[in-house]
Amino acid sequence: MNETYSWAEKPSQTAFPIAKAGYPFIWAAALTTGTLALLGIVPLALLGLVVTLFICAFFRDPDRAIPNGEGLLVAPADGKVVAIDTLAETPHYQGKCRRVGIFMNIFNVHVNRVPYEGKLTAVAYQPGRFLPADRDSAATANEHNALTLKTDDGHEICFVQIAGLVARRIICHVQPGDRLVRGQRIGLICFGSRVDVYLPMDTGIQVRVGDKLRAGTSIIGAFPT
Repeated sequence: MNETYSWAEKPSQTAFPIAKAGYPFIWAAALTTGTLALLGIVPLALLGLVVTLFICAFFRDPDRAIPNGEGLLVAPADGKVVAIDTLAETPHYQGKCRRVGIFMNIFNVHVNRVPYEGKLTAVAYQPGRFLPADRDSAATANEHNALTLKTDDGHEICFVQIAGLVARRIICHVQPGDRLVRGQRIGLICFGSRVDVYLPMDTGIQVRVGDKLRAGTSIIGAFPT
Protein backbone atom coordinates (compact mmCIF):
# COMPACT_ATOMS: atom_id res chain seq x y z
CA MET A 1 0.00 0.00 0.00
CA ASN A 2 1.47 3.35 -1.09
CA GLU A 3 1.16 6.11 1.48
CA THR A 4 1.11 9.80 0.67
CA TYR A 5 2.66 12.30 3.08
CA SER A 6 2.40 15.97 3.94
CA TRP A 7 3.94 18.47 6.38
CA ALA A 8 2.06 19.30 9.57
CA GLU A 9 4.24 22.39 9.94
CA LYS A 10 6.56 24.35 7.68
CA PRO A 11 9.92 22.50 7.40
CA SER A 12 12.87 24.16 9.12
CA GLN A 13 15.61 25.87 7.13
CA THR A 14 18.53 24.29 9.01
CA ALA A 15 20.31 21.00 8.45
CA PHE A 16 20.18 20.07 12.16
CA PRO A 17 17.10 21.65 13.75
CA ILE A 18 17.12 21.89 17.55
CA ALA A 19 14.14 22.43 19.86
CA LYS A 20 14.12 25.93 21.38
CA ALA A 21 13.90 24.48 24.89
CA GLY A 22 17.36 23.01 24.43
CA TYR A 23 19.23 26.26 23.81
CA PRO A 24 19.71 27.23 27.50
CA PHE A 25 21.20 23.78 28.23
CA ILE A 26 23.43 23.94 25.15
CA TRP A 27 24.72 27.45 25.86
CA ALA A 28 25.40 26.59 29.51
CA ALA A 29 27.36 23.47 28.54
CA ALA A 30 29.24 25.32 25.79
CA LEU A 31 30.13 28.22 28.11
CA THR A 32 31.41 25.83 30.77
CA THR A 33 33.45 23.95 28.16
CA GLY A 34 34.94 27.18 26.81
CA THR A 35 35.87 28.36 30.29
CA LEU A 36 37.61 25.07 31.08
CA ALA A 37 39.50 25.24 27.79
CA LEU A 38 40.69 28.81 28.50
CA LEU A 39 41.87 27.71 31.94
CA GLY A 40 43.86 24.92 30.32
CA ILE A 41 41.99 22.11 32.07
CA VAL A 42 42.07 19.90 29.00
CA PRO A 43 40.53 16.65 30.32
CA LEU A 44 37.48 18.45 31.74
CA ALA A 45 37.20 20.64 28.63
CA LEU A 46 37.09 17.52 26.45
CA LEU A 47 34.46 16.01 28.74
CA GLY A 48 32.50 19.26 28.49
CA LEU A 49 32.67 19.08 24.70
CA VAL A 50 31.26 15.56 24.75
CA VAL A 51 28.44 16.66 27.07
CA THR A 52 27.67 19.67 24.86
CA LEU A 53 27.44 17.50 21.75
CA PHE A 54 25.22 15.01 23.59
CA ILE A 55 22.84 17.78 24.67
CA CYS A 56 22.69 19.06 21.07
CA ALA A 57 21.81 15.55 19.91
CA PHE A 58 19.23 15.10 22.67
CA PHE A 59 17.34 18.26 21.73
CA ARG A 60 17.39 17.57 17.99
CA ASP A 61 14.04 18.27 16.38
CA PRO A 62 13.93 16.76 12.88
CA ASP A 63 11.12 17.57 10.49
CA ARG A 64 8.76 14.65 9.92
CA ALA A 65 6.59 13.86 6.92
CA ILE A 66 3.12 12.91 8.19
CA PRO A 67 1.18 10.07 6.48
CA ASN A 68 -2.15 11.05 4.97
CA GLY A 69 -5.14 8.77 5.24
CA GLU A 70 -8.62 8.79 6.70
CA GLY A 71 -8.70 7.65 10.32
CA LEU A 72 -4.94 7.12 10.72
CA LEU A 73 -3.37 7.73 14.13
CA VAL A 74 0.35 8.50 14.31
CA ALA A 75 2.82 7.97 17.15
CA PRO A 76 3.07 10.94 19.54
CA ALA A 77 6.67 10.03 20.44
CA ASP A 78 9.78 8.29 19.22
CA GLY A 79 10.63 5.14 21.12
CA LYS A 80 9.65 1.56 21.86
CA VAL A 81 6.14 0.24 22.45
CA VAL A 82 6.12 -1.09 26.02
CA ALA A 83 2.39 -1.55 26.59
CA ILE A 84 -0.74 -2.34 24.60
CA ASP A 85 -3.72 -3.13 26.78
CA THR A 86 -7.40 -2.62 27.47
CA LEU A 87 -8.40 -0.63 30.56
CA ALA A 88 -11.79 -0.77 32.23
CA GLU A 89 -11.11 2.56 33.90
CA THR A 90 -8.39 5.18 34.08
CA PRO A 91 -8.11 8.79 35.28
CA HIS A 92 -7.24 9.79 31.72
CA TYR A 93 -10.29 8.50 29.86
CA GLN A 94 -14.02 8.12 30.50
CA GLY A 95 -15.05 4.50 30.14
CA LYS A 96 -13.30 1.47 28.72
CA CYS A 97 -10.40 2.21 26.36
CA ARG A 98 -7.31 0.92 24.59
CA ARG A 99 -3.86 2.14 25.63
CA VAL A 100 -0.56 2.23 23.75
CA GLY A 101 2.52 3.09 25.87
CA ILE A 102 5.73 4.37 24.22
CA PHE A 103 9.00 4.56 26.15
CA MET A 104 11.68 7.07 25.09
CA ASN A 105 15.27 6.45 26.13
CA ILE A 106 17.84 9.25 26.28
CA PHE A 107 18.94 8.58 22.68
CA ASN A 108 15.48 9.06 21.14
CA VAL A 109 14.12 12.32 19.76
CA HIS A 110 12.04 13.74 22.62
CA VAL A 111 9.77 16.15 20.77
CA ASN A 112 6.12 15.04 21.11
CA ARG A 113 3.49 15.29 18.37
CA VAL A 114 -0.30 15.15 17.98
CA PRO A 115 -1.68 11.68 17.07
CA TYR A 116 -4.77 13.00 15.27
CA GLU A 117 -6.35 16.28 14.19
CA GLY A 118 -9.00 17.94 16.32
CA LYS A 119 -9.67 20.45 19.09
CA LEU A 120 -7.78 20.29 22.37
CA THR A 121 -10.39 20.26 25.13
CA ALA A 122 -8.23 19.85 28.25
CA VAL A 123 -4.64 19.95 29.49
CA ALA A 124 -4.18 18.53 32.99
CA TYR A 125 -0.77 18.66 34.69
CA GLN A 126 -0.27 16.41 37.72
CA PRO A 127 2.83 16.42 40.00
CA GLY A 128 4.07 13.00 41.01
CA ARG A 129 6.98 10.62 41.41
CA PHE A 130 9.92 9.90 39.08
CA LEU A 131 9.84 6.12 38.72
CA PRO A 132 11.53 4.51 35.69
CA ALA A 133 9.18 5.38 32.82
CA ASP A 134 9.11 1.86 31.36
CA ARG A 135 7.31 0.56 34.49
CA ASP A 136 3.54 0.27 34.12
CA SER A 137 3.00 2.02 37.47
CA ALA A 138 4.69 5.14 36.06
CA ALA A 139 1.64 5.81 33.88
CA THR A 140 -0.31 7.22 36.83
CA ALA A 141 2.20 7.58 39.69
CA ASN A 142 4.75 9.77 37.90
CA GLU A 143 4.55 13.48 37.18
CA HIS A 144 2.55 13.79 33.97
CA ASN A 145 0.65 16.08 31.64
CA ALA A 146 -2.55 14.74 30.05
CA LEU A 147 -3.94 16.27 26.85
CA THR A 148 -7.51 15.42 25.80
CA LEU A 149 -8.52 15.97 22.20
CA LYS A 150 -11.91 15.81 20.46
CA THR A 151 -11.45 14.70 16.88
CA ASP A 152 -13.36 16.12 13.93
CA ASP A 153 -15.16 12.80 13.45
CA GLY A 154 -16.43 12.66 17.03
CA HIS A 155 -13.82 10.51 18.77
CA GLU A 156 -12.07 11.42 22.00
CA ILE A 157 -8.44 10.56 22.62
CA CYS A 158 -5.99 11.38 25.38
CA PHE A 159 -2.21 11.40 25.15
CA VAL A 160 -0.13 11.76 28.28
CA GLN A 161 3.42 13.09 28.66
CA ILE A 162 4.99 11.17 31.56
CA ALA A 163 8.21 12.11 33.36
CA GLY A 164 10.73 9.36 34.08
CA LEU A 165 13.65 8.54 36.36
CA VAL A 166 15.92 11.18 34.80
CA ALA A 167 13.26 13.37 33.17
CA ARG A 168 12.45 16.28 35.45
CA ARG A 169 10.74 18.73 33.13
CA ILE A 170 7.66 18.35 30.94
CA ILE A 171 7.23 21.08 28.32
CA CYS A 172 3.86 21.66 26.65
CA HIS A 173 3.14 24.71 24.49
CA VAL A 174 -0.50 24.11 23.54
CA GLN A 175 -3.61 24.91 25.57
CA PRO A 176 -7.34 24.08 25.65
CA GLY A 177 -9.22 25.50 22.70
CA ASP A 178 -6.29 25.12 20.30
CA ARG A 179 -6.97 23.53 16.95
CA LEU A 180 -4.32 20.84 16.35
CA VAL A 181 -3.35 18.89 13.24
CA ARG A 182 -1.99 15.36 13.00
CA GLY A 183 1.77 15.32 13.48
CA GLN A 184 2.00 18.85 14.92
CA ARG A 185 4.64 19.43 17.63
CA ILE A 186 3.14 20.02 21.08
CA GLY A 187 6.18 19.99 23.39
CA LEU A 188 8.81 17.64 24.78
CA ILE A 189 10.03 15.90 27.92
CA CYS A 190 13.63 16.46 29.03
CA PHE A 191 15.99 13.49 29.42
CA GLY A 192 14.12 10.19 29.18
CA SER A 193 10.38 9.66 29.48
CA ARG A 194 7.18 8.06 28.18
CA VAL A 195 4.00 8.96 26.29
CA ASP A 196 0.79 6.93 26.61
CA VAL A 197 -2.14 7.21 24.20
CA TYR A 198 -5.69 6.34 25.31
CA LEU A 199 -8.04 5.43 22.45
CA PRO A 200 -11.65 4.33 21.89
CA MET A 201 -12.30 0.60 22.02
CA ASP A 202 -13.08 0.35 18.30
CA THR A 203 -9.63 1.66 17.33
CA GLY A 204 -7.68 -0.80 15.21
CA ILE A 205 -4.22 -1.01 16.82
CA GLN A 206 -1.48 -1.55 14.21
CA VAL A 207 1.62 -1.91 16.42
CA ARG A 208 2.95 -4.56 18.78
CA VAL A 209 4.93 -4.48 22.02
CA GLY A 210 8.60 -4.09 21.12
CA ASP A 211 8.02 -2.08 17.93
CA LYS A 212 10.24 0.99 17.42
CA LEU A 213 8.30 4.11 16.44
CA ARG A 214 8.98 7.57 15.04
CA ALA A 215 6.77 10.44 16.18
CA GLY A 216 4.46 11.77 13.50
CA THR A 217 5.55 9.19 10.91
CA SER A 218 4.76 5.76 12.39
CA ILE A 219 1.10 4.69 12.25
CA ILE A 220 -0.08 3.21 15.57
CA GLY A 221 -3.70 2.55 14.62
CA ALA A 222 -6.79 3.68 12.78
CA PHE A 223 -10.37 4.61 13.52
CA PRO A 224 -13.02 2.56 11.71
CA THR A 225 -14.12 4.18 8.45
